[in-house]
Amino acid sequence: MEHVFRHAPAVIVGAFFLFIGAQKFGAENVIFQTIADRSGLAFFEPQIRVMVGVAEIAAGAAILTPAARLLGLAIGGAVLLGAIGFHLSPWLGVVVAAAPGEEATPALFVVAVLMTTLTGLVAWLERARISTLLKAIKPRRAAA
Repeated sequence: MEHVFRHAPAVIVGAFFLFIGAQKFGAENVIFQTIADRSGLAFFEPQIRVMVGVAEIAAGAAILTPAARLLGLAIGGAVLLGAIGFHLSPWLGVVVAAAPGEEATPALFVVAVLMTTLTGLVAWLERARISTLLKAIKPRRAAA
C-alpha cells in the first residue's frame, strides 16, 4: 500500500503536465497572447507557447517514468516557476481570463501555486534518490 501512496502524487503531477501540455497545441492561447501583447514580444504566441507545451509533455512523460522522474520534476518545476513569475509580472498578472470572453479570476495562478506545491511534494518523496544523485555528481577534491 505504501507503494501506491508514494507513486500516486507523481501520477497526478505527470498526468497534469501531459494534459496542460497537450492544450498548448490547439488554437491561439489567450495567456500567451496577453504576454505577447503586453510585453511587445510577439514570439510568445505561438513559438514560446509551443516550446512550453513540449516541455510540459516531456516533464509529464518523465515524471510518469520512475527512472526519469527526477528530470521530469526539474523540467516541470522550472515551467511552473516560470508560470508563477509571469503571473506576478505586469505582463500577465495574477487575475487573468483563461479564455476569450471569460471573467478574469486568479484561478490559473492558484493552480500554478498548487501544482508547484504538489511537484515539490513529489520531489520530497524522491529525496533519497535526489540525495544519491547529488552525491554522485559532487565534484571530488584532488588530493593535496
